[in-house]
Amino acid sequence: MLTAWSDAGSAEAVVAEFARQIDPSRYGQLLVFFAPSFDAEALAQALAATFPGLPVAGCSTAGEITPDGIASDTVVALALPHGGFRVATDIISELGGLTVENGAAVARRLRAALERRCGDRAAAPGHRFALVFIDGMSYREEMCVSTIAMALDDIPVVGGSAGDGLRFGVTSQLHGGRVHRQAAVIVLVDTDHPVEVFHTDNFSPTGRKLVVTRCDPERRIVHELNAEPAAAEYAAAVGVAPEELTPVLFASHPVVVRVGGSHYCRSIQRVNPDGSLSFFCAIDDGVVLTIARPRDLVAAAEAELARLDRALGGLDLVIGFDCVLRRLDAARRRVRPRIEDLYRRHQVVGFFTYGEQFGGMHLNQTFSGVAIGRPRPAG
Repeated sequence: MLTAWSDAGSAEAVVAEFARQIDPSRYGQLLVFFAPSFDAEALAQALAATFPGLPVAGCSTAGEITPDGIASDTVVALALPHGGFRVATDIISELGGLTVENGAAVARRLRAALERRCGDRAAAPGHRFALVFIDGMSYREEMCVSTIAMALDDIPVVGGSAGDGLRFGVTSQLHGGRVHRQAAVIVLVDTDHPVEVFHTDNFSPTGRKLVVTRCDPERRIVHELNAEPAAAEYAAAVGVAPEELTPVLFASHPVVVRVGGSHYCRSIQRVNPDGSLSFFCAIDDGVVLTIARPRDLVAAAEAELARLDRALGGLDLVIGFDCVLRRLDAARRRVRPRIEDLYRRHQVVGFFTYGEQFGGMHLNQTFSGVAIGRPRPAG
């Protein structure tokens, strides 16, 4: 596997730098994560012209994780070699019209394509995974990822919601030499390397509860909490004035829901002019939200990466999807250098997201991904 990254000023200059590092004859798939400051159309065209025949899949970001640290105006490329990797990709377009039936049909078709690439090679447990890059402004992540995971059955799914920096406007997905929007890219991988998908978080629930009493589920907007204006009630619960509510504060005071004995974050995206709150995840009337208390962000991530290193006998690479709110929280707590050092030591590359996918779930405020270990000797 080869990673390349560039902060050159234009898409064409970035791809020219990649051309000096990547020999397309050696690789079968290129994954590309790019800052929204780059022209997506120009990037897609430059990649197609420079690497004809080399498939590209990827998306825009809310920040990038490069081998040199955390960045916000770069393009990161990960090249998967022919040797040791069999890859198939597809796209679910028009997420607004997504149904269980048409989403599952794409996933099953993709699995059949991967089986053809594998030929007589038997599927081995712990050697396959699926990546999904979903439009983070589509409001369709829950249905999309649950449909994909159900159709792929025993292939573990992990991924990230494409971002638009901190603008929360329009995101872009790359596939087939084109830019797509309101879409989800799926990448299926069979590899000689041992792999494990993972997710970890750094919060614990408190006793403070907020009940959603009026919301717009389609747009993930909460108008009232505890029958009071949502922003004002949340601010009171965390002990600040409504005008102090910012993405950084949301990152420091997440809200969680209890599902099947575990707590999962439902991150707040922004305060709206009418005093309502927009969320990154699905929300509905009657949902009980619990204010959570953050734990040590660095220690939680370090423990998980150390566990994966032991489990896989050493890490070759980690493709990571980290929530944009965790990046903001790391900056506020002044632990960004420690996170960067941790990610460098464990070979983490990837991007910051508007949400993370794990199994059949859409999550918030987690660090998720796939850890790829070193190939084990035969016999």
